[in-house]
Amino acid sequence: MNIRLQQLNPTIGDLNNNVRSIKQAIQQAEADNIDLLVLPELTVCGYPPMDLLERDAFREAVYNANREIVREVGSITVIFGSVTPNVSGTGRQCFNSALVVRQGSVVAQINKTLLPTYDVFDDLRYFEPNDHFECVEIEGIKLGITICEDIWYNENDIQYHTYQINPAEELVTRGARAIFNISASPFTKTKPESRAGMLQDHARRFGVPVFYSNQVGANTELVFDGDTMVISSQADIIARAPLFEENFVDVEWDHTNDVVQNIGQQPHEVPSKPEGIFKGLAFGLRDYLRKTGIAEKVVLGLSGGIDSTMVACIAAEALGPRNVVGITMPSEFSSKGSISDSERLAQNLGIELHKLSIKDIYDRFEDTLAPLFKGTSFGVAEENLQSRIRGMLLMAMANKFGYMLLNTGNKSEMATGYCTLYGDMNGGLGVLNDVYKTEVYEMARWLNRYYYKDEIIPQTVIEKSPSAELRPDQKDSDSLPAYEVLDSILYRYIEKQQSAEAIAGEGYDLDMVKRMVAKVDYNEFKRFQATPGLKVSTKAFGSGRRWPIVQGWTRHQ
Repeated sequence: MNIRLQQLNPTIGDLNNNVRSIKQAIQQAEADNIDLLVLPELTVCGYPPMDLLERDAFREAVYNANREIVREVGSITVIFGSVTPNVSGTGRQCFNSALVVRQGSVVAQINKTLLPTYDVFDDLRYFEPNDHFECVEIEGIKLGITICEDIWYNENDIQYHTYQINPAEELVTRGARAIFNISASPFTKTKPESRAGMLQDHARRFGVPVFYSNQVGANTELVFDGDTMVISSQADIIARAPLFEENFVDVEWDHTNDVVQNIGQQPHEVPSKPEGIFKGLAFGLRDYLRKTGIAEKVVLGLSGGIDSTMVACIAAEALGPRNVVGITMPSEFSSKGSISDSERLAQNLGIELHKLSIKDIYDRFEDTLAPLFKGTSFGVAEENLQSRIRGMLLMAMANKFGYMLLNTGNKSEMATGYCTLYGDMNGGLGVLNDVYKTEVYEMARWLNRYYYKDEIIPQTVIEKSPSAELRPDQKDSDSLPAYEVLDSILYRYIEKQQSAEAIAGEGYDLDMVKRMVAKVDYNEFKRFQATPGLKVSTKAFGSGRRWPIVQGWTRHQ
């Protein structure tokens, strides 16, 4: 049996274009003499459709799209993911389903069993779970078909749920000769490794090959990497599609002798951590603009610091240098390097750069506020004024020329509140919202050494001490521990969800840990108003982390 597993890039709710893409995949598979084509989870409507599923008109449109796709299928067999109606009269109104189609007819419908409600997932809000198991017979072979979470079972990075039912095991006990899984599994910096390990564990445990087809593309904060693959019953990776692009893998499965052979391109290598983050963020930014239609060009503030430098690199990679505009906005507290490093970076990347001094504007603000601020010392209010002036100038450029403003803040700053509402928090998308400061430096070094193979990012940017440059001789270390220490604490608190005492038990000062943890908790009000950000970790700020703004837990810990 010749099998193609194809990773498509649907746009949520864009049914016409999604159906067109599916039809093209079917037609090409038929032309290539493929016997079985496997497409990802909810590929008709895109994932996650969220509250679109509450609208009767949307669900009906999806059902009509399903019928259109079914009519397209001729001699081959196609498995694709979509929404199907629950006609029982009880429970939720629809299922998350895999439809098995041949000769213009649906020969089987498999519904998703394990409906995750943790982190960014909310499947049980919309879908009715599967309550029975049966194999699907194709060309006389019993196959077990599962959908995304069904195959993860209890092998997630963080165990939020402990499931009692293992869908793959249920199907193997019913005679399945292979497990197929259609997924919309988002990318994280550790996901390619953990995903492959999980699939290999299944193949090893059940002694059957595993065929895995995953969505690719980005929808709002989620980046889907694809990473479609085939695992032999001996747990070898036979085929693996490249990350962050529409593609497919072709294999020949001799079920009689239990042999799976790659008949297409060789398995792609998994990128290193900094490469994966960089390419994932560029892919997420590109899709965000393409799918929303917000703008073709972006603008960002270039401070000469590592964060804005990295966002400029990502934007140039994602959109092309001609579609990136940088604005450097020096004040009386700006170092010489903030301008010269920005100019050098812009020249190296080939992006447009403009200089707008904020000194005169800031002086006018000070004059206006002088009667009210009389007798007070320079402090946070004056620092934030500078950030908000810059934010206003950037938004003015975005509004005037139809650009989208990119936010350049990193996860370490977002976590500790080291950012200004209506200032440097402005923007249409937070590119580095889920990237710690130390990871930004790691990416910068990787880019110069392995990707650009040149000093595109000025070494002075990488070596300078981090500073907001909002008062004389200011350094981030004035109010924060070294980023190597801070990020380690933040990772343990946010992603591993350890207590302050548990973190301190790993060698950190307890009082310092408590101060940093309190900063995270008390700055939730800022993140509540922040731009959406691209997710690359197991626990990002955004829809997957719901922390109360009004709460008394923190002060008692």
